[in-house]
Amino acid sequence: MIGRLHGVLLRKEPPALLVDVGGVGYELEAPMTVFYELPAVGEKVTLYTHLVVREDAHLIYGFVREGQRRLFRELLKVNGVGPRVALAVLSGLSDEEFSRCVADEDIARLTRVPGIGRKTAERLVIELRDKLSMEVTGPAAASGAGPAGPADPVSEAVSALVSLGYKPNEASRAVRGVSSKGLSAEEIIRQALKGMAG
Repeated sequence: MIGRLHGVLLRKEPPALLVDVGGVGYELEAPMTVFYELPAVGEKVTLYTHLVVREDAHLIYGFVREGQRRLFRELLKVNGVGPRVALAVLSGLSDEEFSRCVADEDIARLTRVPGIGRKTAERLVIELRDKLSMEVTGPAAASGAGPAGPADPVSEAVSALVSLGYKPNEASRAVRGVSSKGLSAEEIIRQALKGMAG
């Protein structure tokens, strides 16, 4: 099992990544929420990975935090959810927002994710409610001591904007438009909202 890769990011073309590890190029797929947190091409990157072995292919999925990978694996345990649907869920919702949707039984929000119908959304809520409620105490606790550290202000700002009702890509774009160096999550959110207001 390949559990983690550390190397140079050679290419990022959603949903595909190419990472050079000691001269070997690993092709991975990742949800959009991971792309928002990746360094620039040519820089070092550490990714937690999940390997799926099929008859016709070995597929590697990459995540910047342990908590994202854990959620991906929990999604795969749900009947009728494969890697494609799990990627769509984690592309449409941050791990924190997904946990909140499950805890609040927000079926309507879950069905807005491409590939998730009402039955699948209900199954996600029923099967993951108890498992995720233990982790909802905080994303920092779930992420472990990974390279991303406990609380990344940029990720916090994106999650907060998403919880305010902005689409994940809108929130990410707004935060990227802010010079966030040395700013707290609150300051990033304030500036991003100002920028969106025009």
